[in-house]
Amino acid sequence: NEAMVWVICALGLNIVVGYAGLLDLGFVAFWAIGGYSAGWFMSTFFRQVTFHFFSSPDAADQPGIHVSFWGVLIIGGIICAIFGIIIGAPTLRLKSDYLALVTLGFGEIIPQVFTNGENIGGFNLSNGTKGISPIDNVSVPGKILGPFDFSWKFAIFVFLTAVMVFVSLRLRKGRLGRAWLAIREDELAASMMGVALMPTKLAAYAVGAFSGGVGGVAFATHVNGVFADRFNFSISIILLAMVVLGGMGNVWGVMVGALLIAWINSTGLPAFGDLVNNSFGTSINFPSYNFLLFGGVLILMMLYKREGMIPESRLKAILHESDDETSNLGGHH
Repeated sequence: NEAMVWVICALGLNIVVGYAGLLDLGFVAFWAIGGYSAGWFMSTFFRQVTFHFFSSPDAADQPGIHVSFWGVLIIGGIICAIFGIIIGAPTLRLKSDYLALVTLGFGEIIPQVFTNGENIGGFNLSNGTKGISPIDNVSVPGKILGPFDFSWKFAIFVFLTAVMVFVSLRLRKGRLGRAWLAIREDELAASMMGVALMPTKLAAYAVGAFSGGVGGVAFATHVNGVFADRFNFSISIILLAMVVLGGMGNVWGVMVGALLIAWINSTGLPAFGDLVNNSFGTSINFPSYNFLLFGGVLILMMLYKREGMIPESRLKAILHESDDETSNLGGHH
């Protein structure tokens, strides 16, 4: 389930970074806002209000706001898209380095607001470090019986991922997707061709933020709670590593990158650590070095395979064209 959440968020970041070429280092903020949307609208957190809308049977007689999982997916996505537009409107005019710094700041500020949000002018926004838990179940029957004993929750997460893949592919082929790619290749040329730069960039930011919100809601229901300390800067970096490793702009590449890194994070590194520790009698905590590994992967990819494992054909052609030009210049001496 968690792997699917990573894929959903990585596909959202791919729209911002891979399609529109905008470096975003604060994507974790949208994941957090999505998670807290689930906390607000699918739990007993706001006890003074009692509101039910197609909520799961478990929440039938509980106080608080209880909206169905599908409703909260849309609400969380919309809240994130609005935040994306609010943050994007003033910052997307900035050049890439400054934009990266502003998004980095945004990604740090939002989790801090939630961490210290227990009393904002007398209003409890996030329950501070205690977080909001439990969250309503996804209202579906228990198991899909048959050869594979999949839980419904997993099936739903796979369905959400499939929808994200479909939307990403459709957007890329559409007019908006072509405008994003034009901006990524050359802003000046794009604006001369009649692409409205600001609205087009804002659209990329809003769509990416929406999917981050959907991922956040799904993650909160998966771990049955939302806790501020889960949303640290490292998530933004892991998501960026997934996009770069898989292949910026290539939906299938990003999926492979996301699944690979999610597997390394959850299973691969701990298993490798156990193997090494048992073989050599050491007691190294390998999972704690995951950033060293992902940072190394990013550096190696940038040096030797900038287009990623499964490159997007257009990006591959551009990168190799520039390499060829360099080698031709070298050959004319």
